[in-house]
Amino acid sequence: MINKKVKSIDEAIEGVKTGMTVMLGGFGLCGIPENCIRALSKTKIKNLICISNNAGVDDFGLGLLLQNKQIKKMISSYVGENKEFERQMLNGELEVDLIPQGTLAEKCRAGGAGIPAFFTPAGYATEIGKNKEVREFNGKPHILENSLISDFAFIKAWKGDTAGNLIYKGTARNFNPMMAMAGKITVAEVEEIYSVGELDPNQIHTPGIFVQRIFQGEKYEKRIEQKTTRKKI
Repeated sequence: MINKKVKSIDEAIEGVKTGMTVMLGGFGLCGIPENCIRALSKTKIKNLICISNNAGVDDFGLGLLLQNKQIKKMISSYVGENKEFERQMLNGELEVDLIPQGTLAEKCRAGGAGIPAFFTPAGYATEIGKNKEVREFNGKPHILENSLISDFAFIKAWKGDTAGNLIYKGTARNFNPMMAMAGKITVAEVEEIYSVGELDPNQIHTPGIFVQRIFQGEKYEKRIEQKTTRKKI
């Protein structure tokens, strides 16, 4: 029987090298691979190209790698919560590709599906569409976008089994499923891990065929970027 469960976090990130391209799932701080990011921040790996919806905050998530200057380039759609990101970008210490959120999601999904490029209307006649091929479909101009793949994809799920089948919860389902497909090596950290056959096949979001390594994470902080509460009456 296939068993993709690894024994330690060190085994989970084994093979990641300086200069590689890595994808990191999640939306904001929800559903990010906290354990993998924390482990990478303790290594000497540098010059990473990171593909992620956002860049974390200053002291959490990808902010840890930014603090250590382990990231050479960020490919993201939203970076507004990280002051260190802003500082590095404005000082020319960090390369940045800002991509419309839907386009970024599709670039990952298409890459995982083996589609090298696609046309989208998002970004036409803006800086995003500069120097890109334009074609008209149904009377509307579209720009050509290349898909994305990565050497490693680090994702986070709610439940998983030892064969790598995954179930996400809520907002964590943003970006994680697409990136799971687009990584040459996909590492999944889960809150709960089960034996094969214990999870309902009808509830699986990511089939184990896309996952090479899986482990049960620990000490999840699950932070909230902007906590907003109702005033007491």
